[in-house]
Amino acid sequence: MKHRANDQKLTITRYPATSNRSLQAWSAADELVLNVLANQELSRRTVVVYDDRFGFLTAYLHTIEPLTVVTYKSQQKALELNLGQNALPRVSERWLSPLVALPETIDLGIVRVPKSLDLFKLYLAQLTASLAPDGQAICAFMTRYFSAQMIAIAEEFFEHVEQSLAWKKARLLTLTRKKPVGQLELLNALPLTFQDGSVEVFKQYYGVFSAGNIDYATQFLLEHLALAPGERRVLDLASGNGVIARAIQRQRPGVELHLVDDSRLAVESSKLNLTAENVHFHWDDGLEQFERESFDLVVSNPPFHFGHETNIEVSQKLFRQVGDVLKAGGRFVCVANKHLNYMTHLTRTFRTVKTVAENEKYVIYTCVR
Repeated sequence: MKHRANDQKLTITRYPATSNRSLQAWSAADELVLNVLANQELSRRTVVVYDDRFGFLTAYLHTIEPLTVVTYKSQQKALELNLGQNALPRVSERWLSPLVALPETIDLGIVRVPKSLDLFKLYLAQLTASLAPDGQAICAFMTRYFSAQMIAIAEEFFEHVEQSLAWKKARLLTLTRKKPVGQLELLNALPLTFQDGSVEVFKQYYGVFSAGNIDYATQFLLEHLALAPGERRVLDLASGNGVIARAIQRQRPGVELHLVDDSRLAVESSKLNLTAENVHFHWDDGLEQFERESFDLVVSNPPFHFGHETNIEVSQKLFRQVGDVLKAGGRFVCVANKHLNYMTHLTRTFRTVKTVAENEKYVIYTCVR
């Protein structure tokens, strides 16, 4: 989709692609940022961009080569797509992890406020650690997603927090005069009691799904998950903090485990919770890297949100890819909210699909290729 701003006309495309024509690769919050920056001299300022899911801001700011913090593999692929199709330079060495120190002193941070306010806090912690004393942050969001907690988090890091007037239902927070916060450990600790009564504590970085507890869908899956004889090579898809893979490892210590997640923070969290022996971690949004018919079992609590959007298209794509990587007769076990009606989609890919357990909210499917 084409977009014009500040004497530039760019084609910006969503990745992953969507069939929903009402969804686009930017919002009024992105445009409001560009409106504000049009009146600023940026050529001598070091700028970092956060949560730019489709590369919209990075593309428009290409002349100043901003640093871009890349939290998701799908975000990285969107950057590659949109910079490439506009013949703009892809300066990938300036695409950084949210867990490393920024390599330069920052004058301006641009933050698209994410759905997870824990993730917002992690972004501000990284930013302020490298922000110049007179630096500022501009945080953009759609008004319908505003909460007082946004202000509270911003005030943990900055003395001055100013909220703009609304423009096309978007607003900005302008943050100045950073506070001396010090080193923060941006980790949640989530205890889980396994079926045998033993307890393990799972660590996960701020911004990983289900910050307060091991989510209830996953707990329900673990209550009913049992490996079949011969299932020796297993894939945990959308693996989060690695709790499902850890439960499998406890059942069968010698199993070969592969964990895949779109979230860089999730993958790094899972490394804190599983020993590396015969465990392989993959930061990716799909399964193209794996050989066809190479897994005995795939397990998943698949995502059905993309940021603020409820969108099962990502899950549907993953179901098709699971069908490719499972061996003949291999199993796919997944848990989902009942209202999503995944049975309809799973039967298009798998030879047999059975409901093996359900409660008032969740359902577990076992699918055989």
